[in-house]
Amino acid sequence: MTIWPPDPQSLRRPVYLSLARQLMAAIEAGEIKGGARLPTHRQLAYELGLSVQTVSRAYDELIDRGIVIGEVGRGTFVKDMPKETRTPYHQESHYGSIIECSILKPVGEGIHKQAFAEALAALAADLPPTVVSSFRPSVALRRYWRPAWDWLEHCGVERGSGGLILTNGNTASMTIALMTACNQGDLVVAEEMGHHTLKALTGYLGLRLEGLPVDGEGLLPEALEAICGQSLVKALYLMPTGLNPLASTMGAERRAALVDIARVHEIRIIENDAWGPLQPDRPPPFARLAPERTFYFTGFTKAIMPGLRTGFLVVPSPFEGAAANRHLATNWMATPLVAEIAARWIEDGTALRLLHWQREALSDRNALARDILDGIPFRASPSGMHIWLPLPAPWTEDTFVAHARLHGVAVAPGSSFLVGLDPFKHRGVRVCLGAEARPMLRQGLEILARLCRSQPEPALLGL
Repeated sequence: MTIWPPDPQSLRRPVYLSLARQLMAAIEAGEIKGGARLPTHRQLAYELGLSVQTVSRAYDELIDRGIVIGEVGRGTFVKDMPKETRTPYHQESHYGSIIECSILKPVGEGIHKQAFAEALAALAADLPPTVVSSFRPSVALRRYWRPAWDWLEHCGVERGSGGLILTNGNTASMTIALMTACNQGDLVVAEEMGHHTLKALTGYLGLRLEGLPVDGEGLLPEALEAICGQSLVKALYLMPTGLNPLASTMGAERRAALVDIARVHEIRIIENDAWGPLQPDRPPPFARLAPERTFYFTGFTKAIMPGLRTGFLVVPSPFEGAAANRHLATNWMATPLVAEIAARWIEDGTALRLLHWQREALSDRNALARDILDGIPFRASPSGMHIWLPLPAPWTEDTFVAHARLHGVAVAPGSSFLVGLDPFKHRGVRVCLGAEARPMLRQGLEILARLCRSQPEPALLGL
């Protein structure tokens, strides 16, 4: 099966955008390699029976998206993008032109905009001076430590169990945790399907990274024990509560077994709990089981709303000074204005109200997925923002993602999350449930269900 060149009958209006999408799908599927020279505008127009203007608009669209580059006198070339820069989420520049199921975000509706507007109005009437004028983190952020610990207790973290650093979200917390727990050249181990930025970030920090085998609960204790017998492991990075791409939640016994191994081998644990208390009936976090060695972080961008970029990093007490210094060197401090809003929402109950609303909205969307994908195996968590959809043979990830895109749905290929060495062990796609309005999500899931029940044949491109 080939995607490129397309059948002219498969092009839909607006034709230039349909042509651009098919070319983009061919590039993502590997049919057109980075550095390849594309046909001239006139040549492609002739082959497809289109006007030169239509082809020119399609090429211009891809230039705007950074996928191809036009060189005067030489032609149009596909950009040779480094693999590490590829993100799992779709980077469509025209919002609404595709059903977005590739980016992990909570459900957003009018309740969130209203809450933000009310918070800004209240701040305008009562703005603390430190929000405007303070350069010192200890002065500007001290007031927010108490509400931060209130929120962490909802996450299962014991108050005062370590040093607390307020950050501008989970990414900043993750970076500081790795920089503090490890030194250049140290070995970090993680689940073989993990966070899509972990590979790049550890590389930038000069750390070695190895992915370990998992089952339905997450990382296998015997795999961790085995690598400890071969190498000195400095840190274990985990996403144990539904956040990982395979949507698995680690049980209490598995967590206890990993803690025992970490204590024997003096391994530091980095726990990514970005969803926080979003999942009901969750086991205690590693930060509660082993506070003496766990770097724990969570935030509001997933559990509450993307625009409230505030994060909470808890580090073992002996590392508090080191972590604070690394945060100062890389970020200086969390933004006081955002920290002020987060603190007020924790104190007046808005944060919990929005959390419960989000939990119900995502539970409903998971029920919708179960309905539409009935009979198709997939993995999910009760209030999770995504499902993991294993691909039936003969689908490959690239082919399925490309076909889904051509049908107007963006999903994330499993290879984007690969930390281990076997790209075929977990062949599938991550389908996110929060970004679109419910009717659009329903339409997108119906398209994906149809694809799963079909064969990857060229005729599908014209549907």
